[in-house]
Amino acid sequence: MKLWGGRFSGKVGLDSAANSFHSSIMFDQRLYKYDIIGSIAHAEMLGKQGIISAGDSLAIVEGLRGILADIESRTLEITPDSEDIHSFVEAELISRIGDAGRRLHTGRSRNDQVALDMRMYVREEIGEVKRLVSDLLGVILDLSKSHTKTIMPGFTHLQKAQPLTLAHHLMCYFQMFKRDYRRLNNCFDSADEMPLGSGALAATTYPLNRDYVRENLDFSRLTENSLDGVSDRDFCIEFIFVLSLIMLHLSRFCEELILWASEDFGFVEMSDAYSTGSSIMPQKKNPDMAELIRGKTGRVYGSLVALLTTMKSLPLAYNKDMQEDKEATFDAVDTVKSCLGVFVGMISTAKFNVVNMRKSAKGGYTNATDAADWLVKKGVAFREAHEISGKLVLLAIDKGVCLDELSLDDFKRVSEAFDESVYAAISLEECVNSRSIIGAPAESAVLEAIKSAEAFLQFTASGDSSNL
Repeated sequence: MKLWGGRFSGKVGLDSAANSFHSSIMFDQRLYKYDIIGSIAHAEMLGKQGIISAGDSLAIVEGLRGILADIESRTLEITPDSEDIHSFVEAELISRIGDAGRRLHTGRSRNDQVALDMRMYVREEIGEVKRLVSDLLGVILDLSKSHTKTIMPGFTHLQKAQPLTLAHHLMCYFQMFKRDYRRLNNCFDSADEMPLGSGALAATTYPLNRDYVRENLDFSRLTENSLDGVSDRDFCIEFIFVLSLIMLHLSRFCEELILWASEDFGFVEMSDAYSTGSSIMPQKKNPDMAELIRGKTGRVYGSLVALLTTMKSLPLAYNKDMQEDKEATFDAVDTVKSCLGVFVGMISTAKFNVVNMRKSAKGGYTNATDAADWLVKKGVAFREAHEISGKLVLLAIDKGVCLDELSLDDFKRVSEAFDESVYAAISLEECVNSRSIIGAPAESAVLEAIKSAEAFLQFTASGDSSNL
């Protein structure tokens, strides 16, 4: 059924290729639940306002509830020959209850109808993504608690820099995904406006009670401009942007896990359940799940750029271009949800090699800064201390030893300021635990960060976002 056929003569039907090109039923059918629930609220309001009879309102509501139940029980199949999900639902309603079904669309346009559907969809999916991010935060926190004493090298430029702990490294990712969780809350607020009543672009002459529909559908606010109500897709773009940041953070984490799983690092071994082998090289164990997540990041970025480009120069109000919002949003949501689910399983079953991590931290002269700091505390200017420490590294390289393997005579040959106490200062434990200010890698500081993280997760579990 075409909802717009009256204007056309009927002598020439829509070209079959154009009809397929124009139709959105193959992808917007996933909005059926939101379309029907929104229509039920609209029909109830029409009856309460006396815009349609109470009897017609009741018949429409009961008919819509029956359609919803039949779709969800799979006794009713959404047919691909409909133009969109709105057309399918309305045609099915009319076939079930007759002329009363033709009154459903009173005071409404598909423009504000689809805006409502997308807002309801986005709000629900934000909740699903938040749950998955919260699960990931919990896994990271549990791993961190187990590795507050696991010393590893920290890197800059992929070169060993200074020692820290695996817990401190993991808690960095906790902060990233914590920000993502907060952004999802902000994104929900952007989507939490009820647009129905905007009509095609200029509202309606019918005395709609928009607040009744808003309350019925549990929206916080009404859209305040009918043009904006139908032409706004900022909430979709914002959602995909947050999803893109989640993928960015997953990709960074995956990149490190991929490196760490290599024989050259040997920091981690992925579970067989999240690894694959080679068809030709029998020795291979490939971190394919991490690589796929890293690769799918570009796919989500593509959805963001696609929708930004679609919306960038559209005149007000609704344009058919905006039909492209759905596939971009749907694909980004599906991709991120699948990546988060796999990543949680992958990271929670990974085995970290604490011996190799410590061995790696001991090499690479990661305690050179601490040798310089020791000199500063003895009264040597930092720039001079930096130069002395650099010369120590050169000497250790020449001898093929670590800094703490140099003799005291070696130290004194570079600077008479050194004494026996330098060895304690440049031990890996001291290098880590002497850095104890807020946000530092010392065990005491990490335990405080873990405590703060636990409080954050308690708020997410309670649903209280006021302190997030």
